[in-house]
Amino acid sequence: MKNISELEYNKFIALIYEEIGITLSENKQALLESRFYKRMIHYGLDSYSEYYDLCLKEYTEKIEMLNLITTNETYFFREEEHFKFLKEYLIGYSNTTKVKVWSAASSVGAEAYSIAMLCDSIVPANQWEVLGTDINSHVIKKARMRLYQLSWSLKIPQELRHKYCLRGKGKYEGMFLINRELARNVKFQTNNLLEYNKDLGTFDIVFLRNVLIYFDKETRQIVIQNIVKNMKVGSYLIISQTENLNGLNIIELEQVQSSIFRKVLQREEKICLTN
Repeated sequence: MKNISELEYNKFIALIYEEIGITLSENKQALLESRFYKRMIHYGLDSYSEYYDLCLKEYTEKIEMLNLITTNETYFFREEEHFKFLKEYLIGYSNTTKVKVWSAASSVGAEAYSIAMLCDSIVPANQWEVLGTDINSHVIKKARMRLYQLSWSLKIPQELRHKYCLRGKGKYEGMFLINRELARNVKFQTNNLLEYNKDLGTFDIVFLRNVLIYFDKETRQIVIQNIVKNMKVGSYLIISQTENLNGLNIIELEQVQSSIFRKVLQREEKICLTN
């Protein structure tokens, strides 16, 4: 099988950008070759052009291709400062409605379950819910399984680890399972951040971490505008400490910490006040 040509590579770059907004740099040819190789063998294809045409023709294969592209590095209680902020927010929460938190790029679920552990340890069980979404359908399936390598549990606070994590035995030696009771209030589904999804509802806190780095400025603008529509006035958006919203026209948000933003008004309300 020949290596991917520059023309073939550029066609995949354009398709991936159009579908999920991720921009691949010019030196990722080897990445595409390695991730597409098994699919091409599966279909008996001789060129990447044939695989590209198949992705255009077969929706399910296009989704499979996008699943292969989206990387998902994650672990429990990543960026500790954000969970300190969440803990303080939950302790001070006095509304009679449920606390609703969205893990908007949830990968295999470590972030969503980390959020859930804090929620359940502070807020009554019937007063919180967590939604995890990701473009990658494979990682959503893994998140629903609740099963992780034991090494992933090391950063979970000891009292939470003892309460919510079940150590595996036998064939599950070296793994742990998230408690079923905790998972009752955690839901996972696929979602494309390039599209506003009204059906998700509105949230008190949105975690959108370690995903903006894959987007160019134009796409970041679209993603944040869509996210903001799913936020209540007074709610918070948390991005990674290595990311920023510099240069974006997001008038609904005000920065309260280096990587934390508060929604102050709906867009139409703020526009009316400035006219």
